[in-house]
Amino acid sequence: MKIGIIGTGRIVRRFLDAISDIDGVDCVALYSRDGIKGMHLANEFKIQTVYTDLFEMLNNINIDFIYVASPNSFHYEHSLKALESGKNVICEKPFTSSFAEAVNLINVAKKKKLFLFEAITTIHLPNYKLVKDNVKRLGNIKIIQSNYSQYSSRYDQLLAGETPNVFNRKFSGGALMDINIYNIHFILGIFGDPQNISYFANKHKNGIDTSGILILEYPDFISTCIGCKDVLGENFVQIQGEKGYIYVEKGSNGCAGFRLILNDGKTERYDIQDKENILYYEIVEFKRIYEEQEYETCYELLEHTKAVIRIATVARRNAGIIFEADKGSIVTK
Repeated sequence: MKIGIIGTGRIVRRFLDAISDIDGVDCVALYSRDGIKGMHLANEFKIQTVYTDLFEMLNNINIDFIYVASPNSFHYEHSLKALESGKNVICEKPFTSSFAEAVNLINVAKKKKLFLFEAITTIHLPNYKLVKDNVKRLGNIKIIQSNYSQYSSRYDQLLAGETPNVFNRKFSGGALMDINIYNIHFILGIFGDPQNISYFANKHKNGIDTSGILILEYPDFISTCIGCKDVLGENFVQIQGEKGYIYVEKGSNGCAGFRLILNDGKTERYDIQDKENILYYEIVEFKRIYEEQEYETCYELLEHTKAVIRIATVARRNAGIIFEADKGSIVTK
């Protein structure tokens, strides 16, 4: 896999660090509007070419994949341009700003028979897959709690009167899209679509959510997803059933290990992850799917992604959070 990257943020450094441990995956080009910033990153990671013109990079015949790591509101535009240029795409989370955008990207990828992946760590983690295998031991599920709280230094900037991208409706920011999205992936990946969705948000005066509680109602149980960028908290997921519960350490973005505690007092702990940089696992899976030409597996992952973005879009509508990318409407079907 020869990869061209759009973006120079912190997640790009983690991505580059992760692929350094994977044979057969190389970054050969980088696009940045800021050529100096792009050159610094390229020199650090020995990337061959830096572009300040996106179309030039997309026309590079040596590139198989484009990794889109631009601000949230550009995910759709950059992914679409890459697909239309005949490139496979790995798009950072959140996949798109809205459900309508997600549906269109997926349709374009299928029409052109290209691979399209959302770069979401959670569902590809070995510990997460092991949680899925053990959930049935809990009997009938009744309550799920997930909390991902991470105080953002940019929240201080927001309080000081600035509008950093992550707290800007123009850039499709906010706690739901930036951090609670991991909780949604975690829950939907195991239990599928809920029947009802409600989102209660703490909103800044600019209309963006700095924290909030998403409630997903299923026929027989309720799940709460808390995402905060304005307070600290313990990150965890707890799945409670009639026969016991599972407690996931470090929550949905990390799954650093988990304990299974049954009603009879039996306790088991699992942790089969050995990579500190958890982006490693998703990239290995994308590489395998690409090399084995498993389009159906790719499409199954995209159905999951589409379901997650639908939940996020409905949740925003519930809380009255409108992005510029919505262009006056939010389509959820």
